[in-house]
Amino acid sequence: MNNPAHATRILTQIDPRSWEHPADRAALNALRRIPVFDQVLRSLFGFFGEKPLRLAFLSGSVRVTETQYGRVHRLYGEVCRTLDTERYPLYVQQNVQLNAFAYGMQQPFIVLNSAVVEALDDDELRFILGHEVGHVLSGHALYLTMMQILLQLSQVGFPIVGMVANVVLMALQEWHRKAELSCDRAGILAVQRPEPALRTMMAFAGGKNPTANLDEFMRQAEEYRETGDIADQVFKVLNVLWLSHPAPVLRAAEMRTWFESGGYERILAGDYRRRGEPDAAYSEDVKAATQSYREAAREGFANAQQAARRVVDSFRQGFGTRP
Repeated sequence: MNNPAHATRILTQIDPRSWEHPADRAALNALRRIPVFDQVLRSLFGFFGEKPLRLAFLSGSVRVTETQYGRVHRLYGEVCRTLDTERYPLYVQQNVQLNAFAYGMQQPFIVLNSAVVEALDDDELRFILGHEVGHVLSGHALYLTMMQILLQLSQVGFPIVGMVANVVLMALQEWHRKAELSCDRAGILAVQRPEPALRTMMAFAGGKNPTANLDEFMRQAEEYRETGDIADQVFKVLNVLWLSHPAPVLRAAEMRTWFESGGYERILAGDYRRRGEPDAAYSEDVKAATQSYREAAREGFANAQQAARRVVDSFRQGFGTRP
């Protein structure tokens, strides 16, 4: 299962803005501008502090060290060195789902489900670790923690969760779907090989299986992007409305789009933002995200037009008419 070590370029002082998806940054900025956002955030901080959350994982999981989960500890060190960052506390919890997450309000930490450690090979695990480090470096851990707390409170009918909190929760989930696309890029940069990231998405979609075919999976991803009439486009939106993650096939397709754009190669060549460089104006984030959404909408409309033509052509053929 383990892969031989391979050299990676150390991305010295890389700023997370280098890999962030434009829609992620704009969605987060928009989230912070929701009038009730600060109110809900302050309420959550009042009910839940940093310490109880950290104690929960100290009591119910295993902290990764040189002598506990040594393989994970080694790979984590490689990832942090590649992304030029400190090690954040890392835990493994017993869970059969392929998943991992970054939490923490003031002091972020990372949690891996045991299934991830057991099922994935070294490069795939490097991708997962890089993805979660990306969340921390991009400042996502605070909002991921807030989203998880709101989700849990909404399930038990806690008084703080009402219409206002639900608005924030839906906005958080919309942002998080974009944030996942950003951190997939961080994971790829941690490995510096595209295939492990794509294989991981295939495992998320259908489980880890030696007979799975990556080429077939990527063709499926393209089919999903290209298929659909107007109704299908609506259903695609509704299908993810209450999900925190985008579909694995779409994440794989987004990765390939990033490769084809040249963004990945430019970073490996040293063309990336360094920490401390001035931030782009909010208007630039919005402009970039608008362009991203515009392209997606244009593609969806083109697919709908093609579907409409197919319906008309089928109708004409059925009645023996010609254009």
